[in-house]
Amino acid sequence: MASVARQLDGEARERLIRWIHRRMDHAGISLAALEAALAGEVRARHAARYADAYGNTWSGAGDLPLWLKRAVAAGQDIEHFHIDGR
Repeated sequence: MASVARQLDGEARERLIRWIHRRMDHAGISLAALEAALAGEVRARHAARYADAYGNTWSGAGDLPLWLKRAVAAGQDIEHFHIDGR
């Protein structure tokens, strides 16, 4: 939804924002609650899922980081670096 709002300009953007505010009011969603929910999603998306003994971490999103590429190339199983519980 945010990407749609960025593509709109002027009156169309303002109408979309007013519509979103009305829907939030109707559903009883405060701006603070929305911000907290979105922040939680961002933290979860970027949380470390893989780590090594040197403090290197990777969320699992995107390309393998160099430290993990080297370990896998050396024959180490990627699951060895998986952080339990995530």
